[in-house]
Amino acid sequence: MSTLDRLDIAFVHDWLTSFGGAERVLEAALECFPDAVVHTLVHDPRLFEHSAIGRAEVRTSFLQRMPFARRAYRHYLPLMPFAVEQFDLRPYHIVLSFSSAVAHGVLVRPDQLHVNYIYTPARFAWHQYHDYLGWLKGAPVLKRLAVRPILHYLRLWDHSAAGRVDHFIAISEWIAGCVWRAYRRRAEVIHPPVNLQRFRPAGTRADYYITMSRLVPQKRIDLIVETFTDLGLPLKIVGEGPERRRLAQLAGPNVELVGWLADDELAALLSRAKAYVHGAEEDFGIAPLEAYAAGVPVIALRRGGLPETLRGSEGALFYEHPTPASLATAICRFEAGAVEVDPIALRDHARSFGKERFQQELVAALERAWTGFGDRTGEIHLRRDEFSERIGVNA
Repeated sequence: MSTLDRLDIAFVHDWLTSFGGAERVLEAALECFPDAVVHTLVHDPRLFEHSAIGRAEVRTSFLQRMPFARRAYRHYLPLMPFAVEQFDLRPYHIVLSFSSAVAHGVLVRPDQLHVNYIYTPARFAWHQYHDYLGWLKGAPVLKRLAVRPILHYLRLWDHSAAGRVDHFIAISEWIAGCVWRAYRRRAEVIHPPVNLQRFRPAGTRADYYITMSRLVPQKRIDLIVETFTDLGLPLKIVGEGPERRRLAQLAGPNVELVGWLADDELAALLSRAKAYVHGAEEDFGIAPLEAYAAGVPVIALRRGGLPETLRGSEGALFYEHPTPASLATAICRFEAGAVEVDPIALRDHARSFGKERFQQELVAALERAWTGFGDRTGEIHLRRDEFSERIGVNA
């Protein structure tokens, strides 16, 4: 029996407005702690009807009631630090936050353990600050004038909020380095889960390349579209987002934007692809490992977490710079046979990132953190019931 079974645990997640990699992490964690109550700024329950998230109790912030919150939640970014601090988490022994923005900024008591599973320190305020400013060049003047002081304020709040966390768990060594750079805090590394069951190598291959992503500027799908349009090679883009219209204007007739697909359709399309192409500096990169699970090789930028997660495999071809010329050189090398594809070996590599491994490591990390927290705080936990009764909160 786990020492955590007798404890009340709360989860905090930035927002639940799409079903991507972060939401699959939350789903896997909920399978370990099905009674955990999820607190999130904005929630679209229609997206999670058939998942563990849909079966969980989800509590939202006041932002849920703001106009167009589910679709335009990012416009409320300046309010998010205030909103996340309004969650009342006093009834819980352990708070586990999942954060790429503000979830780690919740307020907890001295006798509560706060562990943060961090996807990245808010990249728009830290290591990709100047990239974000560049992506706003075409934005209205008032927005461009306002964004710098807003991000400065968010960076100050974020650094302060990090001091409220007892223990950080990063999704990769790359992100552990980002945590150290931003907060001067050490972070344990537990790689997020990859759903291997969705994917299988196909018996035959088609001639197209593929990429899968939300169509937002930081994913650099424009780099991939421009490169493949120039090369004339067939490319399929799976995903939706605000960049779709611009990408469609950039794309040649050899580039197809297929939108979002159901899981079985996506798995079939991916497994027949010639190679998966990745354009962004990734914090971890679930999609390339899903390609491996489908027996598909990967062409990726040698930055961020991907050189770490694809390390030791024979199915990755890296390019050095986020430019069409650098990517085109890598694609031409791939076309010339620079990578020998062994689908079984690729799938075996992906297996080391499976869900069961993630769940075991997460539970073990929480048990260690709780034991160490109790050692540091001495008798504070023994006084918990008395303290809770005094302030009128059920322990």
